[in-house]
Amino acid sequence: MGCVTTSSATYPQALRSVKRPDPVAVGTIVWLGSEVMFFAGLFAIYFTLRNSSPELWADRTELLNIPFAAVNTVILVLSSFTAQAGVFAAERFQPYRKGSFWQFRQWGMVEWFFLSFIMGAVFVSGQVWEYATLVAEGMPISADSYASAFYITTGFHALHVTGGLIAMLLVIGRAFAVKNFGRKEMTTSIVVSYYWHFVDVVWIVLFFVIYFVK
Repeated sequence: MGCVTTSSATYPQALRSVKRPDPVAVGTIVWLGSEVMFFAGLFAIYFTLRNSSPELWADRTELLNIPFAAVNTVILVLSSFTAQAGVFAAERFQPYRKGSFWQFRQWGMVEWFFLSFIMGAVFVSGQVWEYATLVAEGMPISADSYASAFYITTGFHALHVTGGLIAMLLVIGRAFAVKNFGRKEMTTSIVVSYYWHFVDVVWIVLFFVIYFVK
Protein backbone atom coordinates (compact mmCIF):
# COMPACT_ATOMS: atom_id res chain seq x y z
CA MET A 1 0.00 0.00 0.00
CA GLY A 2 2.89 2.33 0.80
CA CYS A 3 4.21 2.06 -2.75
CA VAL A 4 0.78 2.80 -4.21
CA THR A 5 0.36 5.87 -2.03
CA THR A 6 3.75 7.28 -2.99
CA SER A 7 3.05 6.68 -6.68
CA SER A 8 -0.33 8.42 -6.46
CA ALA A 9 1.23 11.42 -4.75
CA THR A 10 4.08 11.86 -7.18
CA TYR A 11 1.99 11.40 -10.36
CA PRO A 12 0.19 14.79 -10.21
CA GLN A 13 3.49 16.44 -9.34
CA ALA A 14 5.09 14.86 -12.41
CA LEU A 15 2.24 16.18 -14.55
CA ARG A 16 2.74 19.68 -13.20
CA SER A 17 6.45 19.52 -13.98
CA VAL A 18 5.83 18.78 -17.67
CA LYS A 19 6.50 21.90 -19.76
CA ARG A 20 3.67 22.48 -22.18
CA PRO A 21 4.16 24.73 -25.22
CA ASP A 22 2.66 28.19 -24.89
CA PRO A 23 -0.58 28.38 -26.93
CA VAL A 24 0.24 31.91 -28.13
CA ALA A 25 3.63 30.79 -29.45
CA VAL A 26 2.09 27.73 -31.10
CA GLY A 27 -0.63 29.86 -32.70
CA THR A 28 1.97 32.29 -34.00
CA ILE A 29 4.00 29.49 -35.58
CA VAL A 30 0.87 28.13 -37.27
CA TRP A 31 0.01 31.60 -38.55
CA LEU A 32 3.54 32.07 -39.87
CA GLY A 33 3.07 28.80 -41.73
CA SER A 34 0.15 30.38 -43.58
CA GLU A 35 2.33 33.41 -44.31
CA VAL A 36 4.89 31.09 -45.88
CA MET A 37 2.19 29.89 -48.29
CA PHE A 38 1.27 33.51 -49.07
CA PHE A 39 4.83 34.44 -50.02
CA ALA A 40 5.21 31.17 -51.90
CA GLY A 41 2.31 32.31 -54.07
CA LEU A 42 4.04 35.66 -54.68
CA PHE A 43 7.23 33.86 -55.69
CA ALA A 44 5.23 31.66 -58.08
CA ILE A 45 3.71 34.75 -59.72
CA TYR A 46 7.13 36.39 -59.97
CA PHE A 47 8.79 33.39 -61.64
CA THR A 48 5.84 32.86 -63.98
CA LEU A 49 6.01 36.44 -65.23
CA ARG A 50 9.78 36.27 -65.48
CA ASN A 51 9.74 33.12 -67.58
CA SER A 52 7.23 34.71 -69.95
CA SER A 53 9.37 37.86 -70.47
CA PRO A 54 13.08 37.04 -70.02
CA GLU A 55 14.24 39.95 -72.20
CA LEU A 56 12.20 42.43 -70.17
CA TRP A 57 13.64 41.07 -66.93
CA ALA A 58 17.19 41.36 -68.25
CA ASP A 59 16.58 44.97 -69.26
CA ARG A 60 14.78 46.08 -66.08
CA THR A 61 17.23 44.52 -63.62
CA GLU A 62 19.86 46.93 -64.93
CA LEU A 63 17.95 49.70 -63.13
CA LEU A 64 18.33 48.09 -59.71
CA ASN A 65 20.83 49.57 -57.29
CA ILE A 66 22.34 46.36 -55.91
CA PRO A 67 24.92 47.94 -53.54
CA PHE A 68 22.23 50.09 -51.91
CA ALA A 69 19.87 47.12 -51.58
CA ALA A 70 22.70 45.03 -50.11
CA VAL A 71 23.39 47.62 -47.40
CA ASN A 72 19.67 47.83 -46.67
CA THR A 73 19.56 44.05 -46.40
CA VAL A 74 22.46 43.98 -43.95
CA ILE A 75 20.63 46.50 -41.75
CA LEU A 76 17.52 44.33 -41.66
CA VAL A 77 19.49 41.15 -40.94
CA LEU A 78 21.36 42.84 -38.08
CA SER A 79 18.04 43.95 -36.61
CA SER A 80 17.17 40.29 -36.20
CA PHE A 81 20.22 39.81 -33.98
CA THR A 82 19.33 42.83 -31.84
CA ALA A 83 15.76 41.58 -31.53
CA GLN A 84 17.06 38.22 -30.31
CA ALA A 85 19.24 40.02 -27.77
CA GLY A 86 16.05 41.66 -26.54
CA VAL A 87 14.45 38.23 -26.20
CA PHE A 88 17.38 37.03 -24.10
CA ALA A 89 16.87 40.04 -21.82
CA ALA A 90 13.13 39.32 -21.62
CA GLU A 91 13.86 35.72 -20.65
CA ARG A 92 15.92 37.13 -17.76
CA PHE A 93 12.85 39.27 -16.91
CA GLN A 94 14.92 42.38 -17.51
CA PRO A 95 12.82 44.99 -19.33
CA TYR A 96 15.27 47.91 -18.95
CA ARG A 97 19.01 48.48 -18.87
CA LYS A 98 20.84 48.13 -15.57
CA GLY A 99 23.97 50.14 -16.32
CA SER A 100 24.75 53.21 -18.40
CA PHE A 101 23.47 53.60 -21.96
CA TRP A 102 26.83 52.59 -23.44
CA GLN A 103 27.00 49.31 -21.50
CA PHE A 104 25.30 47.21 -24.15
CA ARG A 105 25.62 44.00 -22.18
CA GLN A 106 23.44 45.57 -19.49
CA TRP A 107 20.65 46.54 -21.89
CA GLY A 108 17.16 45.26 -21.30
CA MET A 109 14.46 44.16 -23.70
CA VAL A 110 13.24 47.72 -24.32
CA GLU A 111 16.61 49.05 -25.49
CA TRP A 112 17.30 46.11 -27.82
CA PHE A 113 13.81 46.16 -29.30
CA PHE A 114 13.96 49.92 -29.81
CA LEU A 115 17.26 49.51 -31.67
CA SER A 116 15.63 46.82 -33.83
CA PHE A 117 12.74 49.20 -34.47
CA ILE A 118 15.11 51.93 -35.67
CA MET A 119 16.92 49.53 -37.99
CA GLY A 120 13.65 48.21 -39.38
CA ALA A 121 12.41 51.77 -39.96
CA VAL A 122 15.65 52.54 -41.81
CA PHE A 123 15.07 49.48 -44.00
CA VAL A 124 11.52 50.53 -44.91
CA SER A 125 12.69 54.10 -45.58
CA GLY A 126 15.39 52.69 -47.85
CA GLN A 127 12.79 50.77 -49.81
CA VAL A 128 10.65 53.89 -50.20
CA TRP A 129 13.70 55.77 -51.48
CA GLU A 130 14.42 52.95 -53.94
CA TYR A 131 10.82 53.04 -55.18
CA ALA A 132 11.02 56.81 -55.70
CA THR A 133 14.28 56.44 -57.63
CA LEU A 134 12.87 53.73 -59.91
CA VAL A 135 9.74 55.75 -60.61
CA ALA A 136 11.89 58.77 -61.48
CA GLU A 137 13.83 56.54 -63.91
CA GLY A 138 10.61 55.61 -65.69
CA MET A 139 9.49 52.45 -63.91
CA PRO A 140 6.18 53.02 -62.12
CA ILE A 141 4.15 50.01 -61.04
CA SER A 142 2.01 50.23 -64.18
CA ALA A 143 4.99 50.26 -66.56
CA ASP A 144 5.09 46.53 -67.34
CA SER A 145 4.91 43.06 -65.84
CA TYR A 146 8.37 43.37 -64.27
CA ALA A 147 7.44 46.56 -62.46
CA SER A 148 4.22 45.01 -61.20
CA ALA A 149 6.01 41.89 -59.95
CA PHE A 150 8.80 43.90 -58.32
CA TYR A 151 6.57 46.35 -56.47
CA ILE A 152 4.02 43.75 -55.40
CA THR A 153 6.53 41.28 -53.95
CA THR A 154 8.74 43.84 -52.23
CA GLY A 155 5.77 46.01 -51.28
CA PHE A 156 3.94 43.22 -49.49
CA HIS A 157 7.13 42.42 -47.63
CA ALA A 158 7.49 46.08 -46.64
CA LEU A 159 3.95 45.97 -45.25
CA HIS A 160 4.89 42.94 -43.17
CA VAL A 161 7.98 44.74 -41.86
CA THR A 162 5.79 47.72 -40.96
CA GLY A 163 3.49 45.38 -39.08
CA GLY A 164 6.50 44.06 -37.18
CA LEU A 165 7.54 47.61 -36.29
CA ILE A 166 4.09 48.31 -34.86
CA ALA A 167 4.27 45.06 -32.87
CA MET A 168 7.63 46.10 -31.43
CA LEU A 169 6.21 49.42 -30.30
CA LEU A 170 3.34 47.59 -28.61
CA VAL A 171 5.78 45.29 -26.80
CA ILE A 172 7.84 48.27 -25.65
CA GLY A 173 4.71 50.11 -24.53
CA ARG A 174 3.49 47.05 -22.64
CA ALA A 175 6.81 46.87 -20.77
CA PHE A 176 6.31 50.44 -19.56
CA ALA A 177 2.62 49.92 -18.78
CA VAL A 178 2.90 46.91 -16.45
CA LYS A 179 4.21 47.17 -12.91
CA ASN A 180 5.93 43.80 -12.99
CA PHE A 181 7.51 42.40 -16.15
CA GLY A 182 6.32 38.79 -16.06
CA ARG A 183 5.89 35.70 -18.17
CA LYS A 184 3.15 37.20 -20.37
CA GLU A 185 5.39 40.07 -21.39
CA MET A 186 8.27 37.68 -21.98
CA THR A 187 6.09 35.47 -24.20
CA THR A 188 4.88 38.48 -26.18
CA SER A 189 8.44 39.56 -26.93
CA ILE A 190 9.35 36.02 -28.02
CA VAL A 191 6.34 35.83 -30.34
CA VAL A 192 7.21 39.18 -31.94
CA SER A 193 10.79 37.97 -32.44
CA TYR A 194 9.44 34.90 -34.28
CA TYR A 195 7.62 37.21 -36.67
CA TRP A 196 10.63 39.48 -37.09
CA HIS A 197 12.96 36.58 -37.88
CA PHE A 198 10.39 35.37 -40.40
CA VAL A 199 10.28 38.66 -42.33
CA ASP A 200 14.09 38.75 -42.29
CA VAL A 201 14.38 35.27 -43.82
CA VAL A 202 11.74 36.11 -46.44
CA TRP A 203 13.64 39.23 -47.44
CA ILE A 204 16.93 37.34 -47.77
CA VAL A 205 15.23 35.01 -50.26
CA LEU A 206 13.56 37.95 -52.05
CA PHE A 207 16.83 39.83 -52.24
CA PHE A 208 18.62 36.86 -53.76
CA VAL A 209 15.83 36.14 -56.26
CA ILE A 210 15.20 39.72 -57.39
CA TYR A 211 18.71 41.17 -57.37
CA PHE A 212 20.96 38.24 -58.22
CA VAL A 213 19.08 35.49 -60.08
CA LYS A 214 19.46 36.37 -63.74
